[in-house]
Amino acid sequence: MYQHILIATDGSELANKAVPHGLELAKLAGAKVTALTVRPHLDDFVAEGVVISVSEDELESFKKEIDHHLDFTRAAAKEAGVPLETIQVESGETWKAIVEAARDNKCDLIIMASHGRRGLSALIFGSETQGVLTHSDIPVLVYR
Repeated sequence: MYQHILIATDGSELANKAVPHGLELAKLAGAKVTALTVRPHLDDFVAEGVVISVSEDELESFKKEIDHHLDFTRAAAKEAGVPLETIQVESGETWKAIVEAARDNKCDLIIMASHGRRGLSALIFGSETQGVLTHSDIPVLVYR
């Protein structure tokens, strides 16, 4: 069946509902799991003509804050007895980072949640899940 499952999470309540399902599937299949969270770019920016720089300390603090998105998954994997590796990547395109991480880690299934946005909401906010479904050649299990 599956040998390596990627669980994509942003630490949200909905994403955390998908995690136990992914871990249970991994346990039943005897698969290893990689949990991924995607960090947005944190770059210097200009506000009213003033350049605001992001220091190395601030960047490291931001990375640690984003790493907490994986805390629930770490605890759930430990409780389920499922081996887990966690990774954090930086990208402006979350769907693309998920697809690339699954390919790079030789995963044979991607598990993620969907917020179920439709219509104008989906058009404005986009859908990371739709991007993964459209561009991944790896099977995707969507939790709703």
